[in-house]
Amino acid sequence: MKLAKKTISRASVRPKWLARELDLKSIEQKPTRFGYADALLEMGRTDPRVVVLDADLAKSTLTSRFAEKFPDRFFDCGIAEQNMVGVAGGLALAGKVPFVNTYGVFLAGRAWDQIRTSVCYGNLNVKIIGAHGGLSVGPDGATHQALEEIALMRVLPGMKVLVPCDSNEAYRATLAAARVKGPVYIRLGREPTPVITSPRAPFRMGRGEVCRNGRDVAVFACGLMVYLAMIAAEKLAKVGISARVINLHTVKPIDQRLVVKAARECGAIVTCEEHQLMAGFGSAVAEVLARHCPVPVEMVGVRDSFGESGEPWELLKKYHLMDEDVIKAVRKAINKRITRRIV
Repeated sequence: MKLAKKTISRASVRPKWLARELDLKSIEQKPTRFGYADALLEMGRTDPRVVVLDADLAKSTLTSRFAEKFPDRFFDCGIAEQNMVGVAGGLALAGKVPFVNTYGVFLAGRAWDQIRTSVCYGNLNVKIIGAHGGLSVGPDGATHQALEEIALMRVLPGMKVLVPCDSNEAYRATLAAARVKGPVYIRLGREPTPVITSPRAPFRMGRGEVCRNGRDVAVFACGLMVYLAMIAAEKLAKVGISARVINLHTVKPIDQRLVVKAARECGAIVTCEEHQLMAGFGSAVAEVLARHCPVPVEMVGVRDSFGESGEPWELLKKYHLMDEDVIKAVRKAINKRITRRIV
């Protein structure tokens, strides 16, 4: 379906805290784990309660930087994720602020029972950092690509779930997680990804950020998919489709007000995630819409499949998570909205 060209209002201009240039060839790229590591070092200097635990992956998670500066507050628990979470719970009860680190697929998979019972049941102040989230992990393949952990973490009572879109946002999300009481899960990526926010960008836990205004459709995204949603919106604007792009870095607690507002004003929604579609980010958005403002919804994500080994951008293309896939979903959602109005 092709819509007639419209004049894009000034409201569609990106906020000042977003990168001016979104082209993959020219934009700065940096892994989100770098921003996290920088925040850890800052907290190490300013908050003596902060301690760090790792499961024999400190070089990969970059907690090795903290270990070098603050060796007395770093604990390598070995390849024993379940025990590591239990130790973190004890440290939290002793007044510390533990940051638990390993690959997200191992934390959410192997240590889910301990996270549930030893951390969330007592609402302990433990911060859980899942590295290597999504398909963009690349060559490590299916065993290391966390595609289910957002679902596993957001279902836990009291757990907050953050998925920063770039290294700058990962830095701010980490500092925000330290300030809030109770368990928090932060998803980080391995590969360099586009830096689309400035260090001055706002970060309010539980509040989404409108990256680009629009009136025809609202595209909600988290993590790397925010960048791809922005690219899709740029291309759609050239054919007269005005897409609102919203960064929902906080998957839980989700910004219900912003979701409902976008649904009412745009009438069609697209969700984008580097995760299984079932029970993930898109499902969280759809739950809000089902209760408060049912509108046509299309979802971009992994469709009931494991990943595989390959280059990050090749995998994103194969599993239909690129900007062209967002564009297809936008057209479907708008078409459903128009059809529903006619009926």
